[in-house]
Amino acid sequence: MTQPDLSEYLTSLQSKRAEIGDENRIRGTIAIESTADAMDQTQGAQERDLAIGAFDRNAKVLRDLQSALGRIQAGTFGMCLDCECDIGKRRLAAIPWASSCIVCQEEADRRAGEPLRMTEQSFDRAA
Repeated sequence: MTQPDLSEYLTSLQSKRAEIGDENRIRGTIAIESTADAMDQTQGAQERDLAIGAFDRNAKVLRDLQSALGRIQAGTFGMCLDCECDIGKRRLAAIPWASSCIVCQEEADRRAGEPLRMTEQSFDRAA
């Protein structure tokens, strides 16, 4: 990867990190308020759930951003952590913090979507 490419990705990662901002900013919307009205309580619970979901997503992206910035410093940015092949430029343009090539990511997504299967050995241990 060329130095201008790395500089562009570094700028993009830093920009995204600034966009997400400090994760503490979201915590204020998670506060629980007591209300006598059932509709207000329901709405408040839904808003809290949305805020918690946003907090979780942002925290994960921030971790991924920090990891990508660390890979730039280590000289391994753009290399798949699973198979050590180059991550495609189109993938990095879309998701600069990507740590896996598209093939490895699709495999990981497929495995994550599969239900856990009990093998005979694990069944024997469970019994």
